[in-house]
Amino acid sequence: MSVLRVLLAIFFPPLAVIDRGCGSVLIVFLLTLCGWVPGVIGALVILNKN
Repeated sequence: MSVLRVLLAIFFPPLAVIDRGCGSVLIVFLLTLCGWVPGVIGALVILNKN
């Protein structure tokens, strides 16, 4: 997980997981709609997985 990805996950979570597949982007987008913090946490969790 690079510093750029972490910053992208903080400022625009769905864009940070765009290469992980459509499902990940959709989940993070819905979490971001519910609130900014759940979206950031979801993006960081998805980025932390191998």
